[in-house]
Amino acid sequence: MMSFHDWLLLASVCALGAMTPGISLAVITRHTLHGGHRAGAVAGITHALGIGLWAAATVTGLAVLFHRHPVMEQVLSLGGAAFLIWMAWKSWQAGKQPLSYAESEKSLHVLHGAARDGFMVAFLNPKVALFFLALFSQFLDAGMSQTARVQMVLTSMLIDGGWYVLVAVLLGRSRFLPWLRVHHHWVERGTAILLVVIACSVAFQSLATMP
Repeated sequence: MMSFHDWLLLASVCALGAMTPGISLAVITRHTLHGGHRAGAVAGITHALGIGLWAAATVTGLAVLFHRHPVMEQVLSLGGAAFLIWMAWKSWQAGKQPLSYAESEKSLHVLHGAARDGFMVAFLNPKVALFFLALFSQFLDAGMSQTARVQMVLTSMLIDGGWYVLVAVLLGRSRFLPWLRVHHHWVERGTAILLVVIACSVAFQSLATMP
């Protein structure tokens, strides 16, 4: 097991990373807007699963490959950028349609979409692996027990998932949500623009570092 001091330090950094506004928060907000707190929570949980996969890959040494072979990171980054462009198109198209959230909250299709987007946003982001590589390197050593390694992975997953589920529940039950739904076309267009900007930035950085 990790010492309480080390675990607290690890948990604090993971919490700061999860709470930093970015594309993940935009995706959780969008699905909460369409499907209520349930859809937002599903997206948050699957996002945590994606985070957990990268955390597990890091403690098993897989993330070191990204550091030694940048082309692997570049390929995955370009795939992630393509996925963000696809999400941006879907969001822009959704902004042109009326928001029938009363029915969508009961739709399994909406929950499946939330689960897919939450997971893919985390899984197609190799920067997560490099983040954990930098963070976990402060705690990992050759003699670390398997229990401590599992503890690190679970801590990162639970903090990430807990934060985004909390955001979805608070937003989904707040008085602010009806206003967002009335003005959902602006939210969709703003999300689409944000996704395109991030996708272009990711693609540019990946192509610029290619040999």
